[in-house]
Amino acid sequence: MDGTDPLTPYGNKPMVTPIVSAVNYEYLSFEVLRKITDGEVDGYTYHRDDNPTVRAVEKQIAALEGAVDCVVGTSGMAAITMVLLTYLHRGDRLLTFHDVYGANYKVSLILERFGVTVDWLNAADHDQVPAHVTDSTRMIFCETPSNPLCKIVDIARLREQADRVGAMLVVDNTFATPYHQLPLSLGADLVVHSATKGLGGHNDLMAGAIACATKEYYNELWFTRQAIGTTLDPYSASRLERGLKTLDLRAAKMAENAQAVAEFLAAHPRVTRVCYPGLPSDPGHQIARRQMRNGFGGVLAFDVGQTQEEAKRFVEKLDLIYHAVSLGATETLVCLPVLTTMLYLPEQRRVSFGVRPNTVRLSAGIERADDLIEDLKQALD
Repeated sequence: MDGTDPLTPYGNKPMVTPIVSAVNYEYLSFEVLRKITDGEVDGYTYHRDDNPTVRAVEKQIAALEGAVDCVVGTSGMAAITMVLLTYLHRGDRLLTFHDVYGANYKVSLILERFGVTVDWLNAADHDQVPAHVTDSTRMIFCETPSNPLCKIVDIARLREQADRVGAMLVVDNTFATPYHQLPLSLGADLVVHSATKGLGGHNDLMAGAIACATKEYYNELWFTRQAIGTTLDPYSASRLERGLKTLDLRAAKMAENAQAVAEFLAAHPRVTRVCYPGLPSDPGHQIARRQMRNGFGGVLAFDVGQTQEEAKRFVEKLDLIYHAVSLGATETLVCLPVLTTMLYLPEQRRVSFGVRPNTVRLSAGIERADDLIEDLKQALD
């Protein structure tokens, strides 16, 4: 072999990153193998370590988040779990918020079995964080806007509290995406994503991402991923890269639609509450204006009537809008969190931080706003 790249023998590059499905690679020499395994040069030996297609999308996400590097995994929860397993040990405390994706509650039960204490706060009470940070607090983890009530947490203030005890700050940026928010620039150490959602954007892949503020974080998280085998497959990585190409266009339209829908719902007599930081009346509006950009994201929550039966009837009467979980896709989706994303949380816990039986979460797609509003109107009426 003469070293010529077989994919680009004349220097002309393919318009999309090739899908490299190889699990293992031939070594040109023992010296090359040593340099790769020692990290002296970029190269590939085995898929669980790295893959060229996956590596390409990691670099693109890192650039979007303003990160030094990025580790991509098999799902959003895989990404979060890799972070928790890498940095939390017996005797440590994790400070987090009730207002995060429901599956985090399951992971917290596993952490507690390993001797980690999890302190839960309501995101609406994030001003009370100083009273709950201790010398044993190793990490503060937040999701802003939160799932499903779109509560806003002040990232810069959390950074100040983390610095008091030398804790890490990890921000889930799934709802906002880097189009609307850059947590690393506000002081986060790591940014996690369910790339299944807005980054991918087409309901056809599952992936997670961790954007790292330093190369040291990348190396530590890469080690965890390699050890537990959560490396993304190249086909999903290729689809994720395709989704990133239209992220700005999709995110802009979704935010525009979400704003229009929120304003319509806020004025409708059958809607008893709307949670969306783009509304001036929203408790998180002022913080969101300061730390977000290009709008306020494509997800909102609202209460229909007074009972779950009313909310169910509303969802069943929708024609254009889909009844499905997930978010950040090109189609507009609705679900009842108490029956889906928050199903496994104890009822009292859901109620305590504001998720009600008649709460509906809506993820705006890229349809015409007038069509979405007409569908909502006929279902409500």
